[in-house]
Amino acid sequence: MSLNIKKGDKVTVLTGKSKGESGKVISVLTADKRVVVEGVNLVTEHNKPRKSTEQGGIITKEAPLDVSNVMLICPKCNKPCRTGVKTNFVDGKKVKVRICKKCGAEIATPDSTK
Repeated sequence: MSLNIKKGDKVTVLTGKSKGESGKVISVLTADKRVVVEGVNLVTEHNKPRKSTEQGGIITKEAPLDVSNVMLICPKCNKPCRTGVKTNFVDGKKVKVRICKKCGAEIATPDSTK
């Protein structure tokens, strides 16, 4: 399944204990329809040392959020926006780009900006 949120996008959280916070998407779990956002939805995990050289303790890490609970932030208007898809023709080939439904600006895929 294709999601409108990609790795590297800046998103804001709509619901839950992290409502109103924003951050960059670290990973997208397409099978579960979930995303992991940097610095958002933090949970503590208690780890036991498995080896004699390994240290145990309490670790804070990001937990996945449902993709319906986050919204993409438009880079042009800096507001949460719904996205659409527009087809452009580049060198005779069809290229799909995401657009902001509010201002109509093209949202570049983070992978293509490397």
